[in-house]
Amino acid sequence: MSAPSGGPGALDAVIFDWGGTLSEYAAVELLDMWQLAARHLAPHVGAPHAAGGDAGAAHAHEARVAACLAAVETAFWERTAADQRAGTLAELLAEASAALGADVAAALLEETAVRYLDAWTPHIRHDADAADVLQALRARGLRIGLLSNTHWPRAFHERFLERDGLDALIDVRLYTSELPFMKPHASAFEAALQAVGVREPARAVFVGDRAFDDVHGAQRAGLRAVLRHNPAVPAYDVTPDARIERLGELVPFVERWLRLPDGV
Repeated sequence: MSAPSGGPGALDAVIFDWGGTLSEYAAVELLDMWQLAARHLAPHVGAPHAAGGDAGAAHAHEARVAACLAAVETAFWERTAADQRAGTLAELLAEASAALGADVAAALLEETAVRYLDAWTPHIRHDADAADVLQALRARGLRIGLLSNTHWPRAFHERFLERDGLDALIDVRLYTSELPFMKPHASAFEAALQAVGVREPARAVFVGDRAFDDVHGAQRAGLRAVLRHNPAVPAYDVTPDARIERLGELVPFVERWLRLPDGV
């Protein structure tokens, strides 16, 4: 844990990233996540699928479908990382359908999305300190926000937040699946500031585990930025206002910033 670098003004709000910050980083293979979706999609796509009861052929076809879906998702994230345009799960599934050469109906898309979420559910766990940290920040009069780069619909995230009792502790929650651009684009941070009612970016701090998306993006938009160390994400040459190893280390830094007079 390293000391904050200081900066102008006190704070009015703390805005968090979700995956790897408020929630534990889920290092789950994309292929595993798409297995359930592939199981449902396989009978509806072009390759022969066990019409004669050939279980081996059915399994091989299902595996090809899952690999295709995972490859589409990988390319999807690589593209959005490059142009910062946000995307939705429906768009992702539409691209996967095009790659498979099948016109998947809206009802099937919805069912596939649910199966995808069910595969993730056992892997999503919020940080053990999350509730205490959020409560401590709220007790100090701060507004709490969440800004997550995601193609999942809002309901997917809300399900986990409600399950773990965090929804009532976060005043506003923004998901880039509902925004034109994703972090590090300035407009994503501007939307979060507007949602928490902060006009001066320097009076808000963003907490995230990605040096480029979270720290670089937030600082470029005028916010303070705290980097929560995550060895699983790419490094980037940026100097955060503070570094933490554990979420519970955040509160002392915030208290120090709160004691600073405006303009200091």
